[in-house]
Amino acid sequence: MKINQENTSRNPHNSMPDNEDRFGMQVPSALDAHEDCAFDGAMLTLVPIIDAAHLIHGPSGCINNAWGNNSNLSSDFRLHKIRFTTDMEESDIIFGGAKKLQKAIIQLVRRYQPSAVFVYSTCVSALIGDDIHGACKDAYEQIGIPIIPVDSPGFAGRKNLGIRLAGETLIEHVIGTAEPEFTTPYDINIISEYNMAGAVSNILPLLEKLGIRVLAKITGDSHYKEICYAHRAKLNVLIPSQIMLKFVKKMQHKFDIPYIEVPMYGVDDITQLLKSIATKLGSPELEERIENLINEEVNNLSEKLNFYKLQLQDKTVMIDIADFGSWIMIESANNLGMKVIPLSCRKLNQEDKNRLKQWLDRDEVVLANERLEEIIPIINENQVDLLIASDRLKSLTFQAKIPFLNINSELYAGYAGVLAAAREIYTTIYSPVWQQVRKSAPWEEIE
Repeated sequence: MKINQENTSRNPHNSMPDNEDRFGMQVPSALDAHEDCAFDGAMLTLVPIIDAAHLIHGPSGCINNAWGNNSNLSSDFRLHKIRFTTDMEESDIIFGGAKKLQKAIIQLVRRYQPSAVFVYSTCVSALIGDDIHGACKDAYEQIGIPIIPVDSPGFAGRKNLGIRLAGETLIEHVIGTAEPEFTTPYDINIISEYNMAGAVSNILPLLEKLGIRVLAKITGDSHYKEICYAHRAKLNVLIPSQIMLKFVKKMQHKFDIPYIEVPMYGVDDITQLLKSIATKLGSPELEERIENLINEEVNNLSEKLNFYKLQLQDKTVMIDIADFGSWIMIESANNLGMKVIPLSCRKLNQEDKNRLKQWLDRDEVVLANERLEEIIPIINENQVDLLIASDRLKSLTFQAKIPFLNINSELYAGYAGVLAAAREIYTTIYSPVWQQVRKSAPWEEIE
């Protein structure tokens, strides 16, 4: 039989990539599905609501997902990182687990008294068709606190889709369900796709000085009630995120809340953030207060950075730009007068090149595979004093005998974060341990 090649070939303009669904979301393949899933993304987004309980309707193995390993700063220890599961077994898969879920919700609420309960579907409970919405509704009628179903089974897609589904759940079931005791003209929400408790802790003191109230943090050390109040904010401040952009647009459409998308890392970023808030809120008085605060903070920061500039100027730092947190350190190292060598194991897109051009006045980058034998000669040739990267390149520093820094980007937000980054670089490079590491072994000295 002869096959018409023209008819069977794919038209690239009419077909979808193999790893995307019809909504443009990335779908895991059989080889990489174990890395993350939609369930993981939903948990990552909602677990930082610290006074709510999070119940997983599925096998006990799902409670060991990656969300438990993420940094979750919390001001409430009662439910912090406590995991709940219905522990579905074979009999539940055969006969259904909805009644078991309803019983688990009631027991959980009576024992721990959370402000709300988020109930997550998993691959198993979704495949057998358990009605978690019905179970949540029946449990609510008995106990009277909000029970929110989260439809995010792992097979739905990758982690990014789970983050989006969690945001849609908040808009549909939580935001707008309660009213704050009072409102002010300067109420804002801060929104991010990850737990931003660490980042917001550096920003809140600045906003409090200006009389700006953060009504809701979505999410990061958040309380359930503040999420309910989020519809009364005058402005949504989005930490740049393609995933949550749709979320803020939905809030704008449903609640008429404008939004801005501004990062909060680096001196220029935080200055632009404060000015953008004042512009959007439309208050000349606030704009004047912000200008005074910016001048005060920048002057104080410059004085404190002088010591670190003297100690770190002309030092060479290699930064792996594959990690988002490392990008934050490029600007900090550049402002300290350090020589920055960007390292990447992949070709840069135009957006990355533009960022490098903006910060370093060049877009050259060292391209290398992850094989150590290719990167170590580059380190030795440039006499690198510090490597900033994720843990996947940590073994490089053992062979090269240079300091290594794996940073947590949350800690370097705001003006205080810029100073913290400089302090971290200084203490890492000048740690006394490196003098010992570079010494010859006693038996080598004898020879």
